[in-house]
Amino acid sequence: MKSVKDTSSDYLVNDLDYELHKNYVLALKDENFKKLVTRLKINEKVAQKYTSKLEGTVLELENCKKCKHLIECKNKVAGCVNYPKVIDDDRLKFDYVACKYKVEDLEEKKYQANIFEEPLAIRNAKMASIDLTDKKRAHVIKWVKKFYTDYQTNKNIKGCYLHGSFGSGKTYILAALLNELARKKVSTTIIYYSEMLRVLKESFNDDFGAKMYLLKTTDILLIDDIGAETVTAWNRDEILGTILQYRMDAELPTFFTSNLTLSELEVHLSSTKDSVDIVKARRIIERIKQLTEDLELVSESRR
Repeated sequence: MKSVKDTSSDYLVNDLDYELHKNYVLALKDENFKKLVTRLKINEKVAQKYTSKLEGTVLELENCKKCKHLIECKNKVAGCVNYPKVIDDDRLKFDYVACKYKVEDLEEKKYQANIFEEPLAIRNAKMASIDLTDKKRAHVIKWVKKFYTDYQTNKNIKGCYLHGSFGSGKTYILAALLNELARKKVSTTIIYYSEMLRVLKESFNDDFGAKMYLLKTTDILLIDDIGAETVTAWNRDEILGTILQYRMDAELPTFFTSNLTLSELEVHLSSTKDSVDIVKARRIIERIKQLTEDLELVSESRR
């Protein structure tokens, strides 16, 4: 193998070769670039052909040294480095290799089932990142911490119906709890209710049954922003009612966030486009009460 310092003119056949050689020599002034070429055990001719892509790899590796969390990633593909592999001694193949944070994230996602894409901030929410300065949130945070501790020994405890002011952080707090439990290999599912109904409707002739099974059986379910949807007899009785009945019978913890109190939600659920049915709405509310503790969060908007 030739030294990476070898600047032999054997390959300077034309202008293109000259430019490749010149760029390569400049790149060698970077110690990290030189180390990467040495590590790959490739000769100068091969290295010159891939100088630009190798510099990209070096830059991404440097980004990784400074990164402390997946959400901070500055690389082209979050959580990955475009790293070279030697093929047939004279070619390099570049593939995206996951960093330790991406590997951890993928491992966690095995237990975080979502039938729609949550914002990154919600998917990465952590209990340690919850703002503790607002005293109005103290009772909710205390409840969340107690649930986290109690769930370790009792899997059949109640979730909560968390309602309150718009933008007060209801979803983030509960998502942080579910994410922490997912890291302990508890299957958790976070769904935005209106989006869930749309996805289920579109998948009716496809994998509707599989999606419903997930919603009914996941260890912990968070139904986000209930009360913002357009109510129909189908989504109230056949979808929501079915899910809640199963989870109530199986004693599976279930969480809700809403801008409505339970009384307001009952009024909301009673009215469809075609009729008013107070009895069926009340039946849903009773199931929610069986599954949850009623908590209120009124705080300044964080949006």
